[in-house]
Amino acid sequence: MSKVRTTILAVAAVLLIGAIAEAQIADRIVAVVNDDIITFSEMNRAFEPYRERFIADYRGKDQKKALDEAKRAFLNRMIDNLLVEQEAKKKGITVHEDEIDEAIKEVRQQNKLSEEEFVAALAREGITPAEYRSNSRGHLMRLKLIGRQIRAKLVVTEEEIGEYYAKHREEYEGKESVRIRQILLTLPADATPEVRQQMRAEAETIHKELLAGRPFEELCTKFMQQPAAQDACDIGFIEKGTILPEVESVAFSLPTGEFSSVIESPVGFHIIQTTDRRGAGIKEIKLVRSEIKAKLENEKLQKKLEEWLVELRKKSNVEIRL
Repeated sequence: MSKVRTTILAVAAVLLIGAIAEAQIADRIVAVVNDDIITFSEMNRAFEPYRERFIADYRGKDQKKALDEAKRAFLNRMIDNLLVEQEAKKKGITVHEDEIDEAIKEVRQQNKLSEEEFVAALAREGITPAEYRSNSRGHLMRLKLIGRQIRAKLVVTEEEIGEYYAKHREEYEGKESVRIRQILLTLPADATPEVRQQMRAEAETIHKELLAGRPFEELCTKFMQQPAAQDACDIGFIEKGTILPEVESVAFSLPTGEFSSVIESPVGFHIIQTTDRRGAGIKEIKLVRSEIKAKLENEKLQKKLEEWLVELRKKSNVEIRL
């Protein structure tokens, strides 16, 4: 073998070793969860849709630090989900293919999407149908376990319902009000006619996506002004005389569940959805009993779930390497 060929092979070997090392670094293990692992690429792939929205919506200082904190919180949710799935498998909980089919069908029906439109919507989020099925299987498995281990043991008494109603009576009385969610494109204070026209065009594009069946909550989350909030687009219940007249007149005329066309106001362009209504006066407890019971059940479920996850972590081998 000539010296030149030997040199070329040696260089190639070095480059190959370097490429392998780089790939290992790029896809290193970021968490060990008992016998399973979460890799850097898996975490990034799952986090990517949230990362894009976070960067687009974040308005605070030190974006990188905030993004790192959000990614760490997201990794912890991935760990919790994996722990619950592992526990479900230990308990012999299974999810059949027809259950996944039914869950996917329900999502499509709720969003009024054909199978082709649904696949296209997944593609926009960088998710394959196979990945969505896998995620759905894990989600259903977790729901089954939580239902068996926690929800089935929750009890909300009539006394608790009565106490809550007495303490929160103001929530069930007052003037006529509606609860709305809002997508708002805020105009800059010094907006030129060209900027105003451009923002209206963007709002009209969002409205067309709604007409095409894209969920309001999905677009609402994408364009919300406060990314740290659970649902920053939820304005809550509003009474007449408390919001912009242009928005108010539409809000009180919209049927519950429907969304508006683009509304122009001095502050920008709005699209709203009415999600609930309250009449004037006091609602009797019999009219709100199921609502209060569901609220108390969810509060208890969240508390018990957090406690259960803490105990599950204590008895598990969890190592974070992010």
